[in-house]
Amino acid sequence: MQSTRQSILDFLSARGSASAQQMAQAFGMSVQNLRRHLHILEQRGLIAVRQLPHEGRGRPQLTYLLTNKAQPDHLAGLSSALLRGLRPSGLRSLAQRLLGQQTTGASAAVRPARSASQRLLTAMQRLEPLGYRPRWEARPGNPLVVLGHCPFAAIIEQHPELCQVDAHMLEDLLGADAEQISKLQAGPQGTPQCVFKIAESKAML
Repeated sequence: MQSTRQSILDFLSARGSASAQQMAQAFGMSVQNLRRHLHILEQRGLIAVRQLPHEGRGRPQLTYLLTNKAQPDHLAGLSSALLRGLRPSGLRSLAQRLLGQQTTGASAAVRPARSASQRLLTAMQRLEPLGYRPRWEARPGNPLVVLGHCPFAAIIEQHPELCQVDAHMLEDLLGADAEQISKLQAGPQGTPQCVFKIAESKAML
């Protein structure tokens, strides 16, 4: 990001809000030039415009402030603290908690009487509210599950073990082993996706 736009964000972080005139004066530049940077920041969702109460004639005064997207957070640090030292068995427990399960071992959702396609459809419905944008593709003997969005994308580089959490969730939901064969690779629409191969099992037949 250009230094001017970063300066604007820093200024608003310190001040809370400011008008274009106030920022132009602080940066020693014309209001017209400053507004070009403000427009870019607004398009990126980093700042918002608020109209101040106005009495009398003349144009209403506008003030700018940071959006939540521009506010710093410490989620990476929090996730690191929570995940540090987590044992492999803890990853499966985490998967079960994400699914809202209280059982251990195989998922209570596994019902051998149901067909493989019904089981896969139910699994996709369970993963959808978690932000995965899941779908499945039929393959002889080994269906594929495609996760069109990684909810952990912001921290997955620091915590690759979270991919195993995804695998555990699929295994608990499907009653079959899940092997990741693609990690955040560009899909047909150019967006990154993860792909898991589901192994044959008695539960999936």
